[in-house]
Amino acid sequence: MVERYARDEMKSKWTIKAKYEAWLKVEKAVVKGWNKLGLIPNSDCKKIIDNATFDVDRIDEIEKTTKHDVIAFLTSVSESLTDESRWVHYGMTSSDCIDTAVALQMKESLELIIKDLKNLMSSIKKRAYEHKKTLMVGRSHGIHGEPITFGLVLAVWYDEAHRNLKNLEHSLEFISVGQISGAMGNIAHSPIELEEYVCHELELKPAPVSNQVIQRDRYANLINALALLASSCEKMAVAIRHYQRTEVYEAEEYFSPGQKGSSAMPHKRNPVLSENVTGLCRVIRGYAIPAMEDVALWHERDISHSSVERFILPDAFVTTDFMLNRLDGIIKNLVVYPENMMKNLNLTGGLVFSQRVLLELPKKGVSREDAYKIVQRNAMRVWEDLQKGKSALNKDKESLFLEYLLKDSELKTKLSDEKIRDCFDYTYYTKNVDKIFERVFGKDEIC
Repeated sequence: MVERYARDEMKSKWTIKAKYEAWLKVEKAVVKGWNKLGLIPNSDCKKIIDNATFDVDRIDEIEKTTKHDVIAFLTSVSESLTDESRWVHYGMTSSDCIDTAVALQMKESLELIIKDLKNLMSSIKKRAYEHKKTLMVGRSHGIHGEPITFGLVLAVWYDEAHRNLKNLEHSLEFISVGQISGAMGNIAHSPIELEEYVCHELELKPAPVSNQVIQRDRYANLINALALLASSCEKMAVAIRHYQRTEVYEAEEYFSPGQKGSSAMPHKRNPVLSENVTGLCRVIRGYAIPAMEDVALWHERDISHSSVERFILPDAFVTTDFMLNRLDGIIKNLVVYPENMMKNLNLTGGLVFSQRVLLELPKKGVSREDAYKIVQRNAMRVWEDLQKGKSALNKDKESLFLEYLLKDSELKTKLSDEKIRDCFDYTYYTKNVDKIFERVFGKDEIC
């Protein structure tokens, strides 16, 4: 996944070289901090800032002996310097460097994810206004319910995406912390001002308290925010997959010229991108459990979390970035079929108007129980006719449900023919769509 499909901007943040660059950035910030505090002479500080570098191959070679990646890294850095190398990593422990550097990587990566999500939200919003009044049937349990609009479906997606955006922004603040607190987190070997300076230099906040590591509830919060985002994205992908079903065919992924759907069946047009999104979302959610299990470390630290994070952090960010951009493309290019939506809306012979009739009867003094019986018995007759293959519309092009209601003697003692027919007006179901959109999107309607 990382090598073949990763988008370059996100992938570049999680290469081996990028990791060591982040480590060196932290080490240099600490050197500058000690210089400000009067420990490291100006000349040595300048030499380190100007000349300190590393060699990835050399680090790998050294680590074969040291079996310790930070020591191998520091040895490689020292080889790029002279006597001033004695000040590199002064008063620090490995996690001061690693965890603060990972915070930089996570912060930059999460900012990209937030940008991705905003792009997706913009695409959803545009399509929502495009289909604000596009009628379709709403479904519960997979069964036709009442008329809605496709714009309302998209508004629901947008609103949920907006909540995910808030979660991610909270997580960004949550993980943007560093530490220069020493071997057990007691800040014994450096003044607390050093930690404050370094974090300010790196545009992080110092952790109010740490032991030897930044506490992993912060990481778990981030991964869970990505997992929840993935669940919301899968919700959209699953809906699109349903809409593309042959029996439904209300919308479908764009099928480009020359595209093939099956090696055996030339007619196939499959929702492969949405299925891909569904699969990737499962992977992203899979990282939530190990992230939460990393919270409980022994005493001031152990290293059980390290192997987990070397996998889940790069993969979670890279996969989420790829998934969001794929879903954005699906939404932008989604082909919508309003005529099929209307066709499906009429499939059940007007049964989608049943509640509308039901609600008129109590106004005429009929109990809810009796009203329900009147409406349901006519609805069941329609279901029986449809099961026998009867057309949803009669010879006069009126729905079966309307036909039966107009013939129901008990109902006609309460409602006039005109009033019954009024119950079959689609505009009744769209009268508040504009107000709903204003609540979701505000007043800045897209033209």
